[in-house]
Amino acid sequence: MRKIIIAVDGYSSCGKSTLAKQLAKELGHVYVDSGAMYRAVTLFSIEHNFIDRDNVKKQELIDSLDDIQISFKPNAEFGFSETFLNGKNVEKEIRQMKVATHVSKISAIKEVRKKLVSLQCKIGRNGGVVMDGRDIGSVVFPDAELKIFMTADKEIRAKRRFDELYAKGESVSMEEVKKNIEERDYLDTHREESPLVQAKDAIVLDNSNLTPQQQLEVALEWAKEKILNSEF
Repeated sequence: MRKIIIAVDGYSSCGKSTLAKQLAKELGHVYVDSGAMYRAVTLFSIEHNFIDRDNVKKQELIDSLDDIQISFKPNAEFGFSETFLNGKNVEKEIRQMKVATHVSKISAIKEVRKKLVSLQCKIGRNGGVVMDGRDIGSVVFPDAELKIFMTADKEIRAKRRFDELYAKGESVSMEEVKKNIEERDYLDTHREESPLVQAKDAIVLDNSNLTPQQQLEVALEWAKEKILNSEF
């Protein structure tokens, strides 16, 4: 079976990572969570006091970009790769609300995007990759064989995110989660550098009323069709 590049873009809390991981496993492709890279830079910024409440010390972060090394290492127990920041496993830390609150601001910085997009392109150079994020189909891999754009009702997205954080023991209210999602949607779609947009040739997947298994079955059919067509 030929290996292709699959780009999974869409709004926050739509289950992009869940779908991308499942697709990669089913197809024998490599899974890359581009959002984790921006979360890792955000965590670095928090740890180095580059974020003061809602303000980002942009130049200080830019000057420190060469000190940020991000890598992914497979976890055999869980069946997917985990994110490492300068040699430290930060998979749990980057999923916390304190990071989610600031990640859209960090990802809007041109120099940060340039560094991470370059790394993402290198990872997917030889194909056989499923990568999820906000600009994978529009910027990172504009020639990807399959582009999926995920969306879902805001209330459903907020409930999913709240349940996820609650299960991890984070003390947050539903209102906080809703506000965070609304802010991230606005910032992601209005930023000057690589805003979140649906690529013209992307297939929309609205999973408001789909289970993870159902959305996988739909996306898997699309992927198999693209793979089959690319072999001729």
